[in-house]
Amino acid sequence: MSLNRNICIGSRKSQLALVQTHFIHEQLQLHHKDQTFTIETMSTQGDKILDVALAKIGDKGLFTKELELGMIDGSIDLAVHSLKDLPTNLPEGLVLGCITQRVNPADALVLNEKNRQYQLETLPENSVIGTSSLRRLAQLKYHYPHLSFKDVRGNVNTRLKKLEQGEYDALILAAAGLERLGMQDRIHQIIPAEISLHAVGQGALGIECRDGDTEVLELLKVLEHQPSRDCCLAERSFLRELEGGCQVPIGVNTKIENEILSLTGLVASLDGQKLVKDTVTGLPQDAEKIGIQLANNLRSQGAQEILDEIFTQIQRNSNPIG
Repeated sequence: MSLNRNICIGSRKSQLALVQTHFIHEQLQLHHKDQTFTIETMSTQGDKILDVALAKIGDKGLFTKELELGMIDGSIDLAVHSLKDLPTNLPEGLVLGCITQRVNPADALVLNEKNRQYQLETLPENSVIGTSSLRRLAQLKYHYPHLSFKDVRGNVNTRLKKLEQGEYDALILAAAGLERLGMQDRIHQIIPAEISLHAVGQGALGIECRDGDTEVLELLKVLEHQPSRDCCLAERSFLRELEGGCQVPIGVNTKIENEILSLTGLVASLDGQKLVKDTVTGLPQDAEKIGIQLANNLRSQGAQEILDEIFTQIQRNSNPIG
């Protein structure tokens, strides 16, 4: 399929975003050899504000708004996102056109040189762990209350530099991001789901485009990975139903085995003292219903009270990581 118009792909300017966007560009060009694709980069609010905790400034479109405005005004035709950054409610006129095959969605432990002999469970008391994620913070506090936690912002290279300079003893980062950047050698330990459920959509790329742009939607079909889409739609439905952004301690783990989709989810308090967790199974084609059912199950176990308490804390505290 070849269109008369150039297809412009929008991307953030960060190194990881560009790696991901160039991968999508190459795949589209490979499958549509006669079609012209170009890349347009832009900075988002989340890229510009690096001195404030993400939870304090909010995250409704923090890394996506500028790209979405570009699609709405027609300056770009589609945008490549880390799916975990894409809000579950999209602006009117835009749709999630494609979800790519997911890579490792787990969290990873990255250590500085002097701590390489440790695992997460053996780190000395008061070791300083860098994370900007309330989800990781809450789960790790629950399992390892003897560790200390400190907010860390910036791109992956910036965070690794701060780690090696001794500001942190360890970082928790997404394994998928490190792998895509060719930094898999920095992964010291994959953190098991029993310790840290991952973020909604983590490890997958989401391609957003204009609703009704049938030509672009048709081009994107070659990149769709149905099992990944089913898993991620279940997770996004779960998050949407709880009305929690990605900067709320909500974690998930999803798998499809023997044609059955299994979705595990949790909601935790910031101090790690309260945690509710459950699993719902069903057919992959009922992915979004599974997500809603899991949200309702957790609500009945006290999840809403935990979330209400978190929103109050975030409003009062400029740095909930500390």
